[in-house]
Amino acid sequence: MSEPQGPPSNSRLRYAVDETPSEGLTLGLSLQVVTLVLTGIILVPIIVLNAAGYPEGVEWAVFAALLVSGLSTILQARPMGPVGAGYALYMGTSGAFIGVSTAAVVAGGLPLLATLVAASALVQFFFSARLSLFRRLVTPTVGGTVIMLIAVNLFPITTDMLTAVPAGFDPGSMGAPLAAFAAFAAITLVSLYARGATRLWAPLIGILIGTVAAAPTGMLDWTPLLNAAWFGLPPSGWPGLDLAFDARFLGLLVPFIIVTIIGAIETYGDAIAIQRVSHRTPVPVDFKVVQRALNADGVGNLLSGLAGTVPNTTYASSISIADLTGVAARRVALYAGIIILLAAFVPKIAAVLQVVPSPVAGAYIFIFLVLLFRQGLRLVTSGGFDYEKGLIVCISFWVGLGFQYGAIFPDHLPEWSRGVLDNGMASGGIVAMILTLLVSLKERGQHVVLRPSVRSLSQLRAVLDRAAERAGWDDIATNRLELAGEEAFQYLLERQAESKPHPIRVAVRPVDDILQLELVSGPDSANLEARLGKLDEEHEEQAVVRDVGPRILRHVAKEVRHEQFYDLDVLTVTVDTRPLV
Repeated sequence: MSEPQGPPSNSRLRYAVDETPSEGLTLGLSLQVVTLVLTGIILVPIIVLNAAGYPEGVEWAVFAALLVSGLSTILQARPMGPVGAGYALYMGTSGAFIGVSTAAVVAGGLPLLATLVAASALVQFFFSARLSLFRRLVTPTVGGTVIMLIAVNLFPITTDMLTAVPAGFDPGSMGAPLAAFAAFAAITLVSLYARGATRLWAPLIGILIGTVAAAPTGMLDWTPLLNAAWFGLPPSGWPGLDLAFDARFLGLLVPFIIVTIIGAIETYGDAIAIQRVSHRTPVPVDFKVVQRALNADGVGNLLSGLAGTVPNTTYASSISIADLTGVAARRVALYAGIIILLAAFVPKIAAVLQVVPSPVAGAYIFIFLVLLFRQGLRLVTSGGFDYEKGLIVCISFWVGLGFQYGAIFPDHLPEWSRGVLDNGMASGGIVAMILTLLVSLKERGQHVVLRPSVRSLSQLRAVLDRAAERAGWDDIATNRLELAGEEAFQYLLERQAESKPHPIRVAVRPVDDILQLELVSGPDSANLEARLGKLDEEHEEQAVVRDVGPRILRHVAKEVRHEQFYDLDVLTVTVDTRPLV
């Protein structure tokens, strides 16, 4: 088997995460990014409050959303302790929260929304702290299923917006359908035919064209723009918190928590992806960075709740922006965060988007739902779509849909469960997590907890031999499995000699025609995956002798992954039955 010739370079990257573009380039790119993300940040609170019939809260909700989005973007770019990824991750409001946020505002106005957002943010901190545990329960399969159900949950709101017209406007006029179609067609055509960075502008282009198409029909209301000040604070003050914690709060808390966890899963994926596009040469994913990104996301949600606005999340376009422009420097995100924060004090900016008629905003949300459903499908099919995954997704989706539309024994549900189970996203998400837990218990495989000592190698061999025998492996493949397990175990022993010893939990799982060996130990600062990638950079004799164990491991294992969290390390070694060459 020939050894790799070194990691490939990212030739498209002009500025890596820790590099510094010129002041002019930084300012120009940050202004471009702000123009891209500002529309989504402002439109979501406007859509939520208008759909809930609460227009008096729009100005404050938009102001607070911009303020929190700017602060959390700055925090992602310039971390404070365990909060912030240190990468160019742009933060803003998310359309995934429109459904639950609208229900909260209808039930109790902005004060109830604020309390629910703040309370669900606390769960995000717990999710981040125990990410090493939850990574097997809240999987892409669960996240993708819930995302598809969120799209279904939002669809009635979208259809209502498509037909909404201003007071005094003829509802039978073709103005609303034509404006909505113009926006829909523009977004679709730009998304299909544009190339590169131009695709990122599709939503803004569609909203502009739809609004222009609506202008001759008399649908535009210029009053918010004319009345808005150029600089200052919103006339309405802080809405406060609803601390009654009554049935309204309890009924909406579980849906809020589930959507918040799904938002955390998106941030999880974004934090992994941004690391892959922000360096000149490939580096192993640092899950401590992922945990810090989740903490910053949680701080953004907590601030959103305390400020009285819709929840905050990481924008997936952060990865597209870095990949398409070739600029991943955190300095650009820092400048963008400052600009977004300053935009909160310019009411005219938000007022421009208040002019957008509801049918045009509805077309924008409709496209968002399509992309959201696509994202859910992409998540559930990532890594293959086997029998177990198919059952989890299909059962959870249709159970969620059944509860959403009251088709599953609605008269027999206990009263306390109605607020939760009536929401298809919540009920489907709960079912998906239960089924995922059942599958993980079935695939637990052979496992044992070993003392950090060379004397434990005999126990390790016994566990590996039993797993190979159950898989029907021959002696040659079994010997290779033993060799891979011993070298991985020895590596952990070598690292623990430099720190406090921790027991090593070893599990062997059959996955298709391979065996996956997982070793869980205490946290470590060094990364074996990174060390394997650099083996060919040092050719002196001492380096070869020192790295003989990792070289053997790289030769006999199909794949080696080293996931490092704040509380533990997970070393996963995959071995198959292929012959060595």
